[in-house]
Amino acid sequence: MPRLLKFNIFRYNPQDPGSKPHMDSFVLEETDSMTLFIALNRIREEQDPSLQFDFCCRAGICGSCGMVVNGRPGLACHTKTVDLPGDVTLLPLPVFRLVGDLSVDTGAWFREMYNKVESWIHTSKSFDQSAVEERMDNEVAEQIYELDRCVECGCCVAACGTARLRDDFLGAVALNRIARFAVDPRDERTDRDYYEIIGNDRGIFGCMGLLACEDVCPKNLPLQNQLGFLRRKMGITAIKTLFRR
Repeated sequence: MPRLLKFNIFRYNPQDPGSKPHMDSFVLEETDSMTLFIALNRIREEQDPSLQFDFCCRAGICGSCGMVVNGRPGLACHTKTVDLPGDVTLLPLPVFRLVGDLSVDTGAWFREMYNKVESWIHTSKSFDQSAVEERMDNEVAEQIYELDRCVECGCCVAACGTARLRDDFLGAVALNRIARFAVDPRDERTDRDYYEIIGNDRGIFGCMGLLACEDVCPKNLPLQNQLGFLRRKMGITAIKTLFRR
């Protein structure tokens, strides 16, 4: 006999002066291969069309459906109800601006992050669209691809203790972006240039090393390795700078 699942969902519309934060409960009969994405769409179609949450691809690629599931940030489309207890509590991701219910504005946060870490290739070369694309060693290309798999869902930021305490902390996703450009031979920035961006307590030295970011990453990115790589690189850069003075 299928289980009856109870979903306790955070509700609040900051655009409505009369709205107050509260929890609403909904009951659904579990179906085969049900995900939270399926459950939430059924709740909206069958019980409450006003429920707000974000989704796009439902394949773990767009990162839109990030939310806190029983205290743990994750993607609704990746989370199967069979792996959850009968009572499920859903909350919006912290740190990001709340749009309504389970929907948050990750876009504004990520745009600001891009500007802070200058998330683009820095090169003095002029682009020639008729030229043959520069060749790259397969090993280096695979390193870049591995770090570029980030879908920018915000789960790592929501799980980060430092990001929850400080709104100026760049977070693992920003440090991962820096690591991506640090291994890219097309980027002409030096370690000193990267140090100016992340060599402080807003960057790599603000990380407490709890590694909740890696624990919740839906793409299983090697964030622990990248944070260690950057911490060593920036530490060596700081020592070199100190002796140079």
